[in-house]
Amino acid sequence: MCGILGVVSKSPANQILYDGLLVLQHRGQDAAGIVTREGNTFHLHKGNGQVGDVFRTRNMRSLLGNMGIGHVRYPTAGCSSSAEAQPFYVNSPFGIVLGHNGNLTNAEQLKKELFRQDLRHVNTSSDSEVLLNVLAHELQEAASGHSLDRASIFAAVAGVHRRCRGAYAVVAMIAGYGLLAFRDPHGIRPLVVGSCTTPQGVDYLVASESVALDVLGFKLLRDVAPGEAIFIDDAGSLYCQQCASKTSLNPCIFEYVYLARPDSVIDGASVYETRLRMGENLADKIRRVLPQLDIDVVIPIPDTSRPSALQLANQLGLAYREGFIKNRYIGRTFIMPGQALRKKSVRQKLNAIGIEFQGKNVLLVDDSIVRGTTSREIVQMAREAGANKVYFASAAPPVRFPNVYGIDMPTRQELLATGRTDEQIAHEIGADAVIYQDLDALIDAVRKVNPAITRFETSCFDGNYITGDITPEYLAAVENARCEASHQSSDAESSMQLDLNLLEG
Repeated sequence: MCGILGVVSKSPANQILYDGLLVLQHRGQDAAGIVTREGNTFHLHKGNGQVGDVFRTRNMRSLLGNMGIGHVRYPTAGCSSSAEAQPFYVNSPFGIVLGHNGNLTNAEQLKKELFRQDLRHVNTSSDSEVLLNVLAHELQEAASGHSLDRASIFAAVAGVHRRCRGAYAVVAMIAGYGLLAFRDPHGIRPLVVGSCTTPQGVDYLVASESVALDVLGFKLLRDVAPGEAIFIDDAGSLYCQQCASKTSLNPCIFEYVYLARPDSVIDGASVYETRLRMGENLADKIRRVLPQLDIDVVIPIPDTSRPSALQLANQLGLAYREGFIKNRYIGRTFIMPGQALRKKSVRQKLNAIGIEFQGKNVLLVDDSIVRGTTSREIVQMAREAGANKVYFASAAPPVRFPNVYGIDMPTRQELLATGRTDEQIAHEIGADAVIYQDLDALIDAVRKVNPAITRFETSCFDGNYITGDITPEYLAAVENARCEASHQSSDAESSMQLDLNLLEG
């Protein structure tokens, strides 16, 4: 879950990219980067942290040119080192910069191919650098002599599709040629393109979410199709071509549940409207399965679950109240690197309004339950605020399987729902009852908004990996690697706490 942007403008691109990354900040707070192009020269600045921390006035002044790409990152593959902040750059055979949202499931195989066959070296553990080198090699193979044309660029993207597996939405710039964007043949990660007519001509913007277009004054043209490539040359002309032999649209349904902003439209479906439908379907399940629940008030866990909670309350004829105030300067706990940090940040991020809980039976509504750390702390806060009974509803089904397509759900051992019944989950988080959305109902909620979407990527709920290349051995290897990384993170946190104790002593 990263955010990507690419712009070709008649005016300086740096401010457009900065403002766009601020809009996409919810997609990653670990690192940010911008590359602009002035003639055949790239200007790059990137680093760890949020957009406002990474870029200062002096950095922005150095980002010259009317074309550029931007990226906000949180790590799913690789590590959180500043060396893995994106975009990445290679200078052979052409100067190329690339930003990527998603995850390659055959990255290790590709690394071996790059080293042994393509004679290319990958410097980091990031799959995005792997993807960049694959693209560079395919461009070299497709180039006629020492130059490129549109046909060879699209042929190179076709080569990427043949070699790369997994989820990827990509923006790239090729020095001397233009801006390239493409989406994997399964259409897992979102990518849209928009335009803005100015007195100087037409500007183009590609982005992870349509909200970036809205805020920057661009008109949404359409979603980039699965397997399709968009190329905008130096003259500002836009070209598109299908580059995959076999495609199908399978958007990640977790984008609608949690990842995307509610004011975005992804693959023709309003995220806000899908969340309203999730609330309706969840209300239907409560009526059907748990009609005996004596609920006084419905309270959302801000911010993502508000539309679902509001519609649920309306459907059941219950009072809707804001019971938690959110500190907006704390990052998403779901994507924080260590369990101790996640637990600590919940109390820093949310504070209960006692009058809304005192002596009441409350139904808390959240978008999902992943590790359960946040849910457990929130239920405890509700009880401390005086709630009589605390019920907990999730707008998403139980998360029981790891996601390998770019969302940080690393191991089954960390997922609260794995191997537990609803009653056991309620006990684990301290709630009187837990109500989950059914997967069929979740799919129905999105299909009601756009019936043209017939399939979704739902692996974290049902273990069905649509790329067809995910084996139990692959999952075990991923989980072992991420468990090891988690232990290293925990050791670092323990070491830091020890240092603080020594200082206090």
